[in-house]
Amino acid sequence: MKILQISNYYPPHIGGIEQVACDISTVISGTDNEQRVFCFNHKKGDAYEEVDGVKVVRAGCFAKVASQSLSLSYGKLLKKTFKEFKPDVVIFHYPNPFAAHFLLGILKKYPETRLILYWHLDITKQKFIGKLFEGQNKRLLKRAEKVVATSPNYIQGSRWLQSVEEKCVVIPCCANDARIRFDEEDKNRAAEIKAENAGKIICFAFGRHVPYKGIEYLVRASRLLDDRFAVCIGGSGELTESLKKLAEGDDKVHFLGRISDGELKARLMSCDIFCFPSVTKNEAFGIGLAEAMAFGKPAVTFTIEGSGVNFVSLNKVTGIEVENGNVEEYAGAIVKLAEDDALRGEYGKAARRRVEENFTFAKFREKIDQLLCGLY
Repeated sequence: MKILQISNYYPPHIGGIEQVACDISTVISGTDNEQRVFCFNHKKGDAYEEVDGVKVVRAGCFAKVASQSLSLSYGKLLKKTFKEFKPDVVIFHYPNPFAAHFLLGILKKYPETRLILYWHLDITKQKFIGKLFEGQNKRLLKRAEKVVATSPNYIQGSRWLQSVEEKCVVIPCCANDARIRFDEEDKNRAAEIKAENAGKIICFAFGRHVPYKGIEYLVRASRLLDDRFAVCIGGSGELTESLKKLAEGDDKVHFLGRISDGELKARLMSCDIFCFPSVTKNEAFGIGLAEAMAFGKPAVTFTIEGSGVNFVSLNKVTGIEVENGNVEEYAGAIVKLAEDDALRGEYGKAARRRVEENFTFAKFREKIDQLLCGLY
């Protein structure tokens, strides 16, 4: 079977969707199936590359508008890829309306090609654009053989997925083995971080500094905490400078900038509480949340209607969930965990167990294999 994945980007350019595409490629590489990946290039020119043994075709990108990459060569290059590779199955990672325009046209000439629509999230931020592509969404959902959601919560909260519920399958994202496996160097670095914050309750958060990640709410919550706490925030983005300004005068908050995979593991090992303050459905699942839980860390989250965040971490089982955007409740949850060692330990053990039972790469591989085998 020939399988073509169409993603927005692909490693080394990484994000949540790109990580899922990469994990799928890893699954396919362990089978007799042949695969290609088609995506945008973060540069202007087209490129043919090989990433970890997977052939990747990248269409040069000249601009990005409302989070959508644009390319002059995309349609022509995608047609060429179909003609040369002749895929039996296309796995299309949604949302990507620019790519969907060309894909739907090409698929008319390939009626035997099966389409798997990997629905990562609804278009919610750009409401006008969302309305503009309603017809396209209907055509995609009608053409799709199967529609993959990353949690049952997202199916229940999406009017689009509700409309094709009979086609939907749930395949949760996974805490990638390489990102949760640690060695002596990682453990030594974790011990150093503990020593640097001796006597402190270490709260850790990481991710892109963009509105839906809700880092602002964590910074505001920090002002309600006393000096027992150290609030360490990894990552960077468009809001970094405004977040630093918001935190001025609060010595508990430490901005770490972009951190390496090794440093991330050490930070997850050394923290007492993992803070995941995302506030909108743009956070469809929370791979970083699952990774922290794999390290046995209790999480503090907001309630996000229709998001998989509250499927990954269960309230009063693996952590504490509070009213969306409620800074006082968020700070209160952190204090509650800080003052109850037994509760932190109980939630941490349950968090690790939930990942082991639901969000490992082995579980992900099993479900992807079932999905592909079920097509024929």
